[in-house]
Amino acid sequence: MLSFARRHGAGYLFIVPFFALFLVFQLFPILWTFYISTQEWSGLGEPESVGLKNFRLLLTDPQFWDATANTLIYWVCGLVFILPLAMGISLLLNKRDLHGLRTFKTLTFLPYVCATVAIGLIFNIMFDTQQGLVNEVLGLVGLDQVGWLTTTTWSKVPVIVLNVWRHTPWFALILLGGLLNIPRDYYEAAKVDGAGAARTFWHITLPSLRPVLMFCMIMITVESWNIFAEPFIMRGPGTSNVSLFQYMYESSFRLFKYGYGAAIGVALTLILALVSIIQLFLMRKDADA
Repeated sequence: MLSFARRHGAGYLFIVPFFALFLVFQLFPILWTFYISTQEWSGLGEPESVGLKNFRLLLTDPQFWDATANTLIYWVCGLVFILPLAMGISLLLNKRDLHGLRTFKTLTFLPYVCATVAIGLIFNIMFDTQQGLVNEVLGLVGLDQVGWLTTTTWSKVPVIVLNVWRHTPWFALILLGGLLNIPRDYYEAAKVDGAGAARTFWHITLPSLRPVLMFCMIMITVESWNIFAEPFIMRGPGTSNVSLFQYMYESSFRLFKYGYGAAIGVALTLILALVSIIQLFLMRKDADA
């Protein structure tokens, strides 16, 4: 035992901080959330055990289902818009002969480093019904004003636009890293064989980027189901654009229904786990094919 400690003690000592932080800030909160989800607690006094009552309430809560549907839409829109835009930007950044490449890189990554709250306030002004820039542009082309944040029909659109605008640069950076790792020999061989840009992209770039694209899909899934700041700042009428994460926060810290908020958190965790497992299964199946 002593000889084992002398031989490996230093190594284990180096990883102790990680496991200590993991236990305190990750594992304990997760276990506490599962425990509180079976309690009724306002934050004061002793929690009262209610079994699965909070989960039964979730099933009949229309606001929970609205928030789930909204988050699902944010997720799908994230996959549909962020990945193609990020791919297009990364392809442009990968062109070494592009004029003004440094300026373009700076402008591309600017949205990701801006504070979400500040940008959300600016987007609030832009999508204002009466004096917003977006409605002014629509008026110039002869279209009617749209109640972007005052109608249940359109209130999700500004949130989606802000979410796509903020996260596209980050995924463009990840895809650019993948593009830089593709050997130039592949492209030179394709050029010698007379392959055009479209065929080169389809038969070389896309297959080479497949692991990176799957990673981006999983990250977009996690980011989309955890979306909070965008709908919180750009609030629409009722629960028309409330996300599931936001509904969990408001149930816990505004209504002081910690047990119910924890139940929403558990449901969100299970949904994310299910979606991630399906994506990993598809990724493994695709890799084996």
